[in-house]
Amino acid sequence: MTFSDIIDQRTLTESANAATDDTPETPTALLDRARQHAADVATEHFPDLPVEAIDWEVSHRAQRQAGVTKYDPTTEGITITLTWTAYEKHGWEQFSATVRHELIHAWQYHEFGDADHGATFARWTDRLDTSQHCERFTTPKWWLVCEDCGGRIARYRRSKTVRNPEQYSCGECGGAIHVEKGDGH
Repeated sequence: MTFSDIIDQRTLTESANAATDDTPETPTALLDRARQHAADVATEHFPDLPVEAIDWEVSHRAQRQAGVTKYDPTTEGITITLTWTAYEKHGWEQFSATVRHELIHAWQYHEFGDADHGATFARWTDRLDTSQHCERFTTPKWWLVCEDCGGRIARYRRSKTVRNPEQYSCGECGGAIHVEKGDGH
């Protein structure tokens, strides 16, 4: 880690923790705080990203992702949706990493018209003090379990695979799978 990386990380932490007495207590307040945090981070790291043009939303339904960034190639519009339940579980300090994660995707869409968790994304995670995946914030209703390798995949909805596991196999080893009820059932 270089000296400038240390300074960048301290700046991100200070920005995420700024005015800790205004912890968002409503979805509107969360969006306001996220917009400001994104603007601060973009100014430093993505100066060509028109962060003021990003649309922001809150989801009260999402169960697997703390945030998602969508792109409309016809209008080049970018929308970041943040999950209220994830914010409530993790609080602003941890959730601000989700905002930075989604901001990387917004930048990818702006620069390349596409976004993923590949090498371009990975080069920003340390610098922006974020990660590739979010910590689980809801309990899955079911688990798909491989009978050979023991791999486990969380499921939150009664999908085709949950209803008919005998018709599917493990994506890792090809073994048979079965369904176990989760604590969220």
